[in-house]
Amino acid sequence: MKVDVLLGLQWGDEGKGKVVDVLTPRYDIVARFQGGPNAGHTLEFEGKKYVLRSIPSGIFQSGQTNIIGSGVVLDPVLFADEAKALEESGNRLTGVLKISKKAHLILPTHRLLDAANEKAKGKGKIGTTGKGIGPTYTDKISRNGVRVGDILLNDFKQRYEAARNRHLEQLVALGSPADTAALAEAESKWMEALDYMRRFDLIDSEHFINKALADGKSVLCEGAQGTMLDVDFGSYPFVTSSNTVCAGACTGLGIAPRSIGEVFGIFKAYCTRVGSGPFPTELFDETGKRIRDLGHEYGAVTGRERRCGWVDLVALRYAIMINGVTQLIMMKSDVLDGFDEIKACTAYEIDGRTTRDFPYSIEDGKLTPVYTTLPGWKTDMTGMKSENEFPAEFKQYIEFLERELATPISIVSIGPDRTQTIERHK
Repeated sequence: MKVDVLLGLQWGDEGKGKVVDVLTPRYDIVARFQGGPNAGHTLEFEGKKYVLRSIPSGIFQSGQTNIIGSGVVLDPVLFADEAKALEESGNRLTGVLKISKKAHLILPTHRLLDAANEKAKGKGKIGTTGKGIGPTYTDKISRNGVRVGDILLNDFKQRYEAARNRHLEQLVALGSPADTAALAEAESKWMEALDYMRRFDLIDSEHFINKALADGKSVLCEGAQGTMLDVDFGSYPFVTSSNTVCAGACTGLGIAPRSIGEVFGIFKAYCTRVGSGPFPTELFDETGKRIRDLGHEYGAVTGRERRCGWVDLVALRYAIMINGVTQLIMMKSDVLDGFDEIKACTAYEIDGRTTRDFPYSIEDGKLTPVYTTLPGWKTDMTGMKSENEFPAEFKQYIEFLERELATPISIVSIGPDRTQTIERHK
């Protein structure tokens, strides 16, 4: 058997959670492979809304195993809050949710370091979520991290204290010494959350998943953030700290490249971005505000306003290439239902030269998007049940995107509920 990978192709917030929820019944296992509680996967069904930060989005379907993989960084406090809320709403987690021993833990001092590092950057700040993600990955790469499996060891206390003391020295060097009383309170909550986390199956996830594949089980790998936030291939330095691309499923779960099957790439019918960093198609006018309001474009975790713009096909072609995308999934098509015309960026103009290739740098002011304008469909699609009901102009938009991207759009979302999802090319 091969694993299928589902990931975002833009700057995150593409709607991955909803699609995972829709696809989960087809799989035995759903596994998160990177990122941390900076992810916010929103799901809506049966009149209820849920936001998942660390727990895989397959948790709401019955019978599937959900795994938090080794490439994830985990905050025990936020995890416990999230898990307890799900349990209180009637979702069984123990026995269903498993956590990799090799996943790294976000310590209370990681949050302090995150804030201190952002403060030190001044005007050059990245715009992090402040959850301690970056410092945790920094510790991981520098071989100073504390992992989930460490909480089962006899010397865990010493490992924790060594990491904390090193962080306290770093905070002093940054001019932001820790508040001793506040830190002690945060540590107490953190240790309590570890006790809760020990209730779950802490596993060697690479062995678990590969054995499942050998036994003929089907696996869906769930990515967080988006391709353009990848630490290697995104709009550096305004990126996240992990590999958000398809290859991240291999390193974050222990899966061989030859075991990758379908790669589902998710994008919005337009484009958004949260935080700092270049955004070629960003709209600063009423159109951008209208998209934000109609799409309820506010961060699921942070509540921050998302920057909005037209779809960027230069960036999408690049993301498709990097990830080896086999099928596209277009989200939030309904947000554009009322527009007279729709624009799509098909190329960039840089120093008087037009290119369709994503460049090394997309700094603000250095390039101009080249747009193609298409007619809007001016039709409320939220109640449609099949692609046969799509208006001609929307079909034209889909066909245009498929030509430009050389990849089929197999699923179209026309609303937030799991029922508002239409599969094509059946």
